[in-house]
Amino acid sequence: MHAATVTVAAHEHFVYYQSMDVERADGAVSDIAAAIGEPARARMLYCLSDGRARTSTELAVVAGVAPSTASVHLQRLSALRLVKVVAQGKHRYYNLEGPNVAAVLEALSVLAGGPSAGFDPPAPQRLRAARTCYDHLAGTLGVSLHDRFRALRWLTPGPADSDVYDVSPSGKTAFEALGIDVEATRTLRRRFAFACLDWSERRPHIGGALGAAVLKVALKRRWVIQDLDSRVLTITKTGRREMLIRFGLQM
Repeated sequence: MHAATVTVAAHEHFVYYQSMDVERADGAVSDIAAAIGEPARARMLYCLSDGRARTSTELAVVAGVAPSTASVHLQRLSALRLVKVVAQGKHRYYNLEGPNVAAVLEALSVLAGGPSAGFDPPAPQRLRAARTCYDHLAGTLGVSLHDRFRALRWLTPGPADSDVYDVSPSGKTAFEALGIDVEATRTLRRRFAFACLDWSERRPHIGGALGAAVLKVALKRRWVIQDLDSRVLTITKTGRREMLIRFGLQM
């Protein structure tokens, strides 16, 4: 009688330290935690968590440090991809890198159990409410229209990390209903549509040829009236009604 031969199979099993680059992950987490944990940098980050961009000078005021020190802090935050820089004319504005950073800050705020301090740039209320930015709408009105056009999906974003917009088929129909010839606007020798950072709201409004066309419509239909000696725009009763009816925008 022969003894039975039993084959024992070696089963693979999960070995934590062999399956993850723990040292690298721990190092990255430690760097980010240290960056957020420094009080001046934390104040800067929480100031930016409202979605509005700020200059390094403004963030220096929030953090209570010298402008040169603020620049060093912002370089560190940028290197760790916690903030990003947007160039607008001669100014450089800082934003959070993305929603994942905002989510981390929100979670830490809940854990800490305290509100964060904000910062509002000084600007006369009439100028902040509605004005021209070169030849397109800006201020609260301009930013609100931008947000509605995005929400209605009339504007479609370009490639990642790009500020350009295109117009969707439904957007083309809607803009042409307002009297804007989209294809003719597209052929003008300038950028068609892009996110132009608003200096008072610190969020984007619509720049480019499309933004200029929207302002022309608003002025022609007397939705807004421009001051003779300033860039201030006054929203008329007709304008408020049309904004609500056409765009669902309560001004």
